[in-house]
Amino acid sequence: MSEPYEDESFRDTIGTIDAEGKRKFIFPKKPHGRFYTYRQYVSYFLLAILIANPFVKINGNQFMMFNVLERRFNIFGFPFWPQDFYLFVISMLVGVAFILLFTVVFGRIFCGWICPQTIFLELVFRRIEYWIDGDRGAQIRLSKQKWDAEKIRKRVLKWIIFFVISFLIANVFLAYLIGSDKLFLMIEEGPTQHLSNFISLLIFTGVFYFVFVWFREQVCIIACPYGRLQGVLLDNKSINVAYDFVRGEKEEGRAKFKKGEDRAVTGKGDCIDCHQCVNVCPMGIDIRNGTQLECTNCTACIDECDTIMESVNLPKGLIRYASEDEIEKKEPFVFTARMKGYTAVLVILLGVLTGMLFLRNDVEATVLRLPGQLFEHKGDKISNVYTYKIINKTSKEFNQVHFEILEPKGTIKNVGAEGMNLKREGISQGTLFIEINQALLEGDKTMVKIGVYDGDKLLETTTTNFLGPRTFN
Repeated sequence: MSEPYEDESFRDTIGTIDAEGKRKFIFPKKPHGRFYTYRQYVSYFLLAILIANPFVKINGNQFMMFNVLERRFNIFGFPFWPQDFYLFVISMLVGVAFILLFTVVFGRIFCGWICPQTIFLELVFRRIEYWIDGDRGAQIRLSKQKWDAEKIRKRVLKWIIFFVISFLIANVFLAYLIGSDKLFLMIEEGPTQHLSNFISLLIFTGVFYFVFVWFREQVCIIACPYGRLQGVLLDNKSINVAYDFVRGEKEEGRAKFKKGEDRAVTGKGDCIDCHQCVNVCPMGIDIRNGTQLECTNCTACIDECDTIMESVNLPKGLIRYASEDEIEKKEPFVFTARMKGYTAVLVILLGVLTGMLFLRNDVEATVLRLPGQLFEHKGDKISNVYTYKIINKTSKEFNQVHFEILEPKGTIKNVGAEGMNLKREGISQGTLFIEINQALLEGDKTMVKIGVYDGDKLLETTTTNFLGPRTFN
């Protein structure tokens, strides 16, 4: 086997690991430019939505809630119960299909513009870090500085602020899981009365603090499965944050800028090898090496390169949103067959979800024969005992709920008061007896259709098996 060339420049390491395999912290330059300004608008808008979601209510329902332990979910103010889990699954599939289509078309733009991890790290925690520690050069000097009074003061101030923000984020996250009402109740009554929730709050605070103080971009590289997925989804027609190597390299390759030179005459590429695109990257990569696993399409390198190009009187767009085919072959964007396929899947899933949402019942009833109980003769009638459960999925209250047998003819008696009160988003359960004339039975098992009414209004229908004798004399 031949030895590799000494000047090979292919990349076989990641930017956050040094030659000894140890963690190398990244100190990105503070970004600025039009894309960064747009990202700020988008990020703070999404942050406002993210924080407000668990505290906004529609018809008494929390706008967003994912209470896994109690198996109750609210999405856009609509309550979903365990019986509606199929709707939750389909909605998740819609989200996955949308992200797949978006990735195939626009690459990993979700990570740079929408992902909460990126928004919190880049637009909250790092902005505080720039305010306390300074820009890239000041941060590097501070990290190498001895632990004197200045460094201790800055570190302690930053860590306290980071902890407070992590604690606030943990409260919002907990509100999504247990509901904002229980969160406020814990605040009002004290943590000792809600010890399990308080312990969860401390764990979440610790996780967020660890992520944003130390782990940071490693979440995107190591923990996030979406970063791995993009390698399967991207192709030469996907639009990414890309370096125009054709224009940047040309015949003579990259070269430092010399005042007054005409690079079109010298044959030098437009890339002046200033390394500012590397210094500003929050993932520590060199975008000039092509599409990489770590790149989150945050556009910081685009803004920085445009600023440099403008300062040396060269055209902007050396780094821009573009596909590989657009850069290398000058081909315009084409909506490929694969993109059309993902679009079709997304449209179908959206149609199925919409239809199921419209067909979803407001009240769901289950009537089951009591296990181990046989039928009972009552003259010419046969009696069976059942248990029932009625779930009210709405924010309305029903005051005169009762059962009626629709098929075949018979009587139904609820153990307890007739005309049950079914509270909003409440559950009613109990026992009832069904009696049917023996002559109307079809055999040892007869299907019985039962209606659930609120006064004269039919809310729901359900079926159950009625057990009878095998022969009739």
